[in-house]
Amino acid sequence: MERAALLRRLTWQTGTVISTTFETPRVKTITLAVPDWRGHRAGQHLDVRLTAPDGYQTERSYSIATAPTDEYLSLTVERLDDGEVSPYLVDELRAGDELEFRGPVGGHFVWDNDFGGPLFLVAGGSGLVPLRSMLRYHRAIGSRVPVRVLCSARSLELLIYREELMEMATYDLVDVSITLTREAPSSWRGYRGRIDPMLLSMAGWAADQMPLTYICGPTAFVETAAAGLVALGYDAARIRTERFGGTGV
Repeated sequence: MERAALLRRLTWQTGTVISTTFETPRVKTITLAVPDWRGHRAGQHLDVRLTAPDGYQTERSYSIATAPTDEYLSLTVERLDDGEVSPYLVDELRAGDELEFRGPVGGHFVWDNDFGGPLFLVAGGSGLVPLRSMLRYHRAIGSRVPVRVLCSARSLELLIYREELMEMATYDLVDVSITLTREAPSSWRGYRGRIDPMLLSMAGWAADQMPLTYICGPTAFVETAAAGLVALGYDAARIRTERFGGTGV
């Protein structure tokens, strides 16, 4: 009901693509210039609409990858072979094209500095997108909330924002852990294997520190991570989750 009421108030608008960057062969970041952008909160998403020449329209939701303080608006999109929208966005969209969207949408999976912490951000594959927005915002405002990040990817080559994550790992109060589930180079010193309670306990906070946790990724990943944290004694009321399609973990 709340989402339906919000969408009735939001109007469709158009942004101009100013750049596109492939994060992996199947994942692309699209950066938009949006006149009179109303602003967003870290963790929110947009509804994107495509219209075919015959008038057929289809919509999909994509998390905002940039912080509220960033100059431009970016989406990071994973190509799904059976998708109606993502193949066009990843394969066809170019700088200078226009993209129709409405938003921002979402009020539960958001982070503001006054929420406190410590923070534990858990991402599977492209589930890292809204968490990147939170991390960028955390850095931009000089937050003193300590953050631990756990990212799961099939391989280092399929880890989105790889170089940016390595840079974030050097920031004060930010600790980044990565687990590779299928392929890892012989020199790899990070974690290996799928997320389970043991891995969560090593990369996360002790339950008695009452962390505020955000988990994003495919449904099975999110359910496994959330159940694992509850088993470790985390307060379920302080675990926020977001699920979507796609793979990568």
